[in-house]
Amino acid sequence: MPINIALAGGEEFRAGCEPMDLEMIRHYGLNAPRVLIIPTAADTAPNRAAKNGVDYFERLGTDAFDLMILNKSDANDNELINGIQEADIIYFTGGNPDHLLDSLNGTILLKSIQSALKNGSVLAGSSAGAMVLGTLMRRPGVGEWVKGLGIAPNIAVLPHHENTDPEKTANDLKSEVPSDITILGIDAKTACVKSPDGWLVTGTGNVTSYKNGVWNIYKSGDNFRQ
Repeated sequence: MPINIALAGGEEFRAGCEPMDLEMIRHYGLNAPRVLIIPTAADTAPNRAAKNGVDYFERLGTDAFDLMILNKSDANDNELINGIQEADIIYFTGGNPDHLLDSLNGTILLKSIQSALKNGSVLAGSSAGAMVLGTLMRRPGVGEWVKGLGIAPNIAVLPHHENTDPEKTANDLKSEVPSDITILGIDAKTACVKSPDGWLVTGTGNVTSYKNGVWNIYKSGDNFRQ
C-alpha cells in the first residue's frame, strides 16, 4: 500500500493556503476527515500553533483536534498519543526542525505514526514538519546535513523556497548530497502530495526539484517523479 505524504513549504494555516489543503483532502478522497495537529516543532508557542491549526482546518469543514506533544518524553507517553489512530490526517506544524527531529526519533509516537500510515492515514508536514520526513535534512543556520526520519525516502526538503536562485542552489547541492537524493525546494503555501505518478504540486507557488546538478520547476497541478 502506498504511503500518503504531503510536504508543504511553510506559512501553514494562513489565508491563501486553502487551495493547497483542500486539494490534498480531495486527492486522498477524504470526506470530512479528522485532522490531528501536532505542534512539537513550534517550541516557542505550541499552544498558539495548535489553535491556529485546529481553527483553520475546522473552517475547511474537517473535524480537527490537537495533540500536545512538546518533547521526547511526551512522544514516549502511551496515554498521551492514543489519538493517533483516530486521525485521517496527521499534521506537523513548522518551527524548529532540530527540536522536532530529536523529539520524534526512536519514540513510541513515531512507531504509532508509521502504523497509522500503513492503515491509510495521511502524514502532512509544513516547513520543519516536512524537513524531518526526508532521508536527509539540512539544519537551518548551520548548513549541516543530518539523517532525517526517512518516511519520504530519498527526499530532502528545502522550505520557503520562493526567493531562491535555482541555478546557484543546484550547483551548491550537487556537491553536498548523494546522487540518489532528490531535493524539493517548496514555496510557502505550496505542497507536494504523494501520488501514484510520483508527486502532485498543490497551492499557490512552485516546487523546484534538484538532482545531480539538474533542476526543474513545477507549478500547481503538475505531476513529477523524483
